Amino acid sequence: MSYAYLFKYIIIGDTGVGKSCLLLQFTDKRFQPVHDLTIGVEFGARMITIDGKQIKLQIWDTAGQEAFRSITRSYYRGAAGALLVYDITRRDTFNHLTTWLEDARQHSNSNMVIMLIGNKSDLESRREVKKEEGEAFAREHGLVFMETSAKTAANVEEAFINTAREIYEKIQEGVFDINNEANGIKLGPQHLPSNANTPSGGASASQGGACC
Repeated sequence: MSYAYLFKYIIIGDTGVGKSCLLLQFTDKRFQPVHDLTIGVEFGARMITIDGKQIKLQIWDTAGQEAFRSITRSYYRGAAGALLVYDITRRDTFNHLTTWLEDARQHSNSNMVIMLIGNKSDLESRREVKKEEGEAFAREHGLVFMETSAKTAANVEEAFINTAREIYEKIQEGVFDINNEANGIKLGPQHLPSNANTPSGGASASQGGACC
C-alpha cells in the first residue's frame, strides 16, 4: 500500500512491562497473555492516517534485559519516535525510567518524540505507581504521557497515533530533516508533487506484525 511517510518507532523499558503485548494489540488487535521474553529485537508494522495522509509505522520491539542493551542502543539511532513503557503495578520499572531515558537521549537524535506509557491500567487494584507520578515525570522530562492497557486495548491506538501526530507536526514545523533517513523518517512513494489527488484510503489498515 502506498504511503506518504514511513516513521520508525522503538519500544523500550524494563522486561515484562508489556512492550510486546502493546505492539501486538496495535498491529494485530489481539492480546496474548503468555508469551516468551523478547530476544534481541522484534518487529511490527501498520498503516495509519494523519491529516488525510497515509503513514506507515515501522515499530521495533526491544528486549528489556540488560544483556540485550547494546542491541537496543543500535536501534535508537534510526528512530523518530520512542514508547518508553513501565508497569503501573511494579514500582521498580518506574524507578528505572531515568536510566532508560538517559540511554535513549544519548543514542538517538535530539528531535525524537518520546511517549511515556504506564501500562497495565486494567490492574488498578495492584497499582503501585499513581497516575500523577507518571504525569509529573513526563512533565519534568518533556515527554508525552498516557496510561494504557494492552489487555483491554485502552489507549493503545492513541499512544501510537499521538506519537505519530507529534512527529508529523515536527515535520510541518521543519524540525525534522526529512531528507535524512537517519532521523527515522522516510518519504514514501505517495509523497510526489503530482499526487495531491491520490486517495488516502481512509480507515487504518493492519499490515500484519511480529508476535512477542
